[in-house]
Amino acid sequence: MTRDIYTEPSPVDVDTLANLGPLRPLAGVWQGSRGLDVKPKAEGPKKQAYVERIELQPIDPVTNGPQLLYGLRYYTHITKPDNVKTYHEQVGYWLWEPATGTVMHTLTIPRGQVAMAAGSASPDATEFTLKATQGLETWGICSAPFLQEAFRTTDFIIKVAINADGTWSYEEDTVLQILGQEEPFHHTDRNLLNVKLAEPTPNPLARGLPR
Repeated sequence: MTRDIYTEPSPVDVDTLANLGPLRPLAGVWQGSRGLDVKPKAEGPKKQAYVERIELQPIDPVTNGPQLLYGLRYYTHITKPDNVKTYHEQVGYWLWEPATGTVMHTLTIPRGQVAMAAGSASPDATEFTLKATQGLETWGICSAPFLQEAFRTTDFIIKVAINADGTWSYEEDTVLQILGQEEPFHHTDRNLLNVKLAEPTPNPLARGLPR
């Protein structure tokens, strides 16, 4: 029997906020001022504090044939404390696949790099870990030529924790193989998103639901 890879699920609940599983607490606009970045420099690792604003808004349900995904579109903007200049920015999606209990995280940064990490979680999980590895056909990492040569990312791991008070935090480990160095460098970032600036805006289809 041929597997059906075309027929979309029906009916589909169009209220994304009600179907985000473990991603639901992330939805909204958040700020965190306790960020810490440990990055590589010629003289060795350097610590840098940072302030982060991240907006996570629900998108309409997405289908790939029978596959159904719910998600958040996000934009992250980071500065150094008391500084206007952008220190880091990032765009992408957080996605939840209810049928398989899979969380996906895509990221694109304006350094010429993209990645897609994934991991498993229960719908009510308060902690989950996602990973991407260079060279894999799925859940991989792709870099432009300079980064691939000078600061090659071999692995990316992000751990998310939902706290009892409604805040959430993350820890990232970007493993780099730096030109001229034998040992891999662990470029780490962590922050606590403890100020909710705004509630999420319902996805377009959900805005038309009767209240």
